[in-house]
Amino acid sequence: MTGDDNDADGRKPGPQPFVDRRAAPTRAALVIPEIRGQASGHGVQSRKAEFEGLAGAIGLDIAFSEIVKVREVRPATFLGGGHVAELAKRVEDGAIELVVVDAALSPIQQRNLERETGAKVLDRTALILEIFGERAATREGVLQVELAHLNYQKSRLVRSWTHLERQRGGFGFLGGPGETQIESDRRLLQDRIKLLEERIEKVRQTREQQKGRRDAAPYQVVALVGYTNAGKSSLFNALTGAKVFAENLLFATLDTTVRKLTLPHGREVMLSDTVGFVADLPHDLVAAFRATLEEVLEADVILHVRDISNPDHAAQAADVLQVLAELGVAADKVPVIEVWNKIDLLERGADGVSPALAAATPAGRVAATVPVSARTGEGLDKLLAAIEATLAATSRTFRVRIAHADGADVGWLYGHAEVVGKEDVDEQAQMFEVRVDPRHKAAFTRRFRGRITGSA
Repeated sequence: MTGDDNDADGRKPGPQPFVDRRAAPTRAALVIPEIRGQASGHGVQSRKAEFEGLAGAIGLDIAFSEIVKVREVRPATFLGGGHVAELAKRVEDGAIELVVVDAALSPIQQRNLERETGAKVLDRTALILEIFGERAATREGVLQVELAHLNYQKSRLVRSWTHLERQRGGFGFLGGPGETQIESDRRLLQDRIKLLEERIEKVRQTREQQKGRRDAAPYQVVALVGYTNAGKSSLFNALTGAKVFAENLLFATLDTTVRKLTLPHGREVMLSDTVGFVADLPHDLVAAFRATLEEVLEADVILHVRDISNPDHAAQAADVLQVLAELGVAADKVPVIEVWNKIDLLERGADGVSPALAAATPAGRVAATVPVSARTGEGLDKLLAAIEATLAATSRTFRVRIAHADGADVGWLYGHAEVVGKEDVDEQAQMFEVRVDPRHKAAFTRRFRGRITGSA
């Protein structure tokens, strides 16, 4: 990063956080609307628990968290007048600085709620953006979060804390730029968005070049996906021996991490840990992180990790499949293994069988389902075997004769194929039985033309 990538005070350019954490934790109220007639796969209590987890992920001091029944959404304030008045009183009595609503608020609804309550108001999208902004560790992640953040703020300039306001000397937790600055700010903001899009396009082009090199490399890619806090990073660490940050925390992982993984019969693959998904993930965020999630698009096998101990795991799995569909990932194109994680947390009967596990079903078309515990290691051997079998299903097995003196050819086989077996043919040669995945079949055929005796 060059020196001019930072502001004069040493901070990175981009939007300021919605929540100021330079002082004591912000005292906040959480409102979870339950809208009549709007069915959701998630139970309202599960939504409440998840929203509290999202708020806890950025260290808010939660004064209260409440489910509010909404007969119909009000265009002006989202909530009904009585609920708004009651909320305003509780905010005043509790010295609450921030109200966070588990819904997508329009700029007008947000502004009116702020006026009525006297507190800063954020919606679900803003809260998720705040978490992503805190978790981004790489330059790429910072760019992607800032782009999503600024796209969100385009229609909310009156209440925003963008880098534009800092350049103008803006300050204050509840403050915002004056009306006379709006058009100027909008132009500057659009310029910044264009710059970010150009930089992210360069990232995409770099990934295309890396993809070309990866296709020429011997390793296939296995990508971990799943709902946030399903245990992907813990599973990643357990399989690879890595030390990726893994906590009981929503969005503990944001930037993609890749490590080598050795399967039971020696085949090596690259295992990729990706950002977790969540219900109602902002579309701008999905679009901004498309470059990061391209690891999933190019995977040879997808491991869909589900927290099988969570009562809401079926709805969570449906949300993951929805995001994958938005990315263009389909089970008929890429084999999916469902990993039912956290079985150590399930209650088991006298026969040792868990009723919850027995009742679980795949969320969609899958190559296999494997119950595991990343914490205890139970089931990991079966998972590795399932990955190997799924990769083998897309590969063909051949027999090829190689002279003892052709060490380079032997090395190529071990580097680009799975050697299933070998035997001496005579004093001059060995017969290798190898499994070749589709990516390397053309190169294999060219290199060993005339020495392949047929499929095994």
